[in-house]
Amino acid sequence: MEQNKQNTALLVMDMQTAILAILPDSKEIKVKVNEAIKHARNRKIPVIYVVVGFRPGGPEISMNNKGFSARKESMAKMNMEEWVKIDPSVAPLKGEITVTKRRVSAFTGSDLEVVLRAMNIQHLILTGIATSGVVLSTLREAADKDYNITVLSDGCADSDPEVHRVLTGKVFPRQADLLTVGEWSKI
Repeated sequence: MEQNKQNTALLVMDMQTAILAILPDSKEIKVKVNEAIKHARNRKIPVIYVVVGFRPGGPEISMNNKGFSARKESMAKMNMEEWVKIDPSVAPLKGEITVTKRRVSAFTGSDLEVVLRAMNIQHLILTGIATSGVVLSTLREAADKDYNITVLSDGCADSDPEVHRVLTGKVFPRQADLLTVGEWSKI
């Protein structure tokens, strides 16, 4: 598989310390995402970080949104600066872009698309947690926006391993190429 690194970006999504805590063991995902980040940086592929966050009080959270509304009260009390902190093991370097989204997809409520267009990015490499959340939603929206997509299957994780297996084995291949971090590092 030939990849044009000049039009490619690695998305590191929802690798926030608070979100990593939902996984029974986050060590493996942090190691794999760190490997992907190192490979991207070595090849001069932009690394773009995506975090989910809200304004104080969570005014962006609609009571119609089943997922976020269940947590609105607790989210409203959180220190958002702490909530959006990316785990130090995969943290951005000075100058790397971090976008804040307001929903599950990396595109919704963020300026990600503007950044990608400005950088002439046409191919997205997806990593992050959860496979059934940000990765699935971002993949679907990116496909509708005509991006080329690669999902790093071991650079994603989900609290439900079976859901991860079904998505990466059966659902994602319809719209994306699937590689492991090791396979991508050899391209």
